[in-house]
Amino acid sequence: MSVQPSVRNRLLRHCNPSDFALLEPHLVPVQLDLKLSLISPHEPIRDLVFPESGFVSIVAGRQGRQAETGLIGNEGLVGAVPILLAGDRTPDAHFVQAAGHGLSIGVDAFQAATRASRSLEKLFLSFIHTLLIQTAQTAYANLSHTLDTRLARWLLMCQDRLGGSELAVTHEFLGIMLGVQRSSVTVAIQVIEGNQLIRARRGRIEVLDRAGLEAAAGDSYGVAEAEYARLIGAA
Repeated sequence: MSVQPSVRNRLLRHCNPSDFALLEPHLVPVQLDLKLSLISPHEPIRDLVFPESGFVSIVAGRQGRQAETGLIGNEGLVGAVPILLAGDRTPDAHFVQAAGHGLSIGVDAFQAATRASRSLEKLFLSFIHTLLIQTAQTAYANLSHTLDTRLARWLLMCQDRLGGSELAVTHEFLGIMLGVQRSSVTVAIQVIEGNQLIRARRGRIEVLDRAGLEAAAGDSYGVAEAEYARLIGAA
């Protein structure tokens, strides 16, 4: 019996049954421990990962001068961009920022499956399209919005992938992800908390008002999410 109905990765759930059958024999459960490196910069990619819980950050830059350019959770596939777009590596680091688990597949098996099915390749290319839109929206938010608006967007994106209302995150980590100083993050959190949208505690942020947080994020949030729903499907 196919295990497709029980998988939590949304891409795998939205596969045609015949396409899922091409992937299923090669899917290996993996634990996604906090800070685990899934793709190292400039190193050949050996495996791709479908997260089922937790999420992975795509980070550009070098140690001390880094910023997050993308988030991938159970809606996506880690490693899809370089592998499907005729590459075998990337300059960006991909590592686990919220622990969870996933399903891994070797590059050779993945490429064989996409060569065998145009519909499967189209599904993954649709995901890449939404991920590139997410990256473009990050650039737009960075240039056009205040830090508290950008933080509201990031918290919404995390909640989308984790579920629940509480996020484990430090001010230092937020500074790296948003490309700003820790002190600036503290001020932005105080602004959002002052509006009673979140409650901040040491190492944790609780979302109190999702609708209010979406209003605070404005047009920096929702474009990539709407495109994913249009092309691939709702959660």
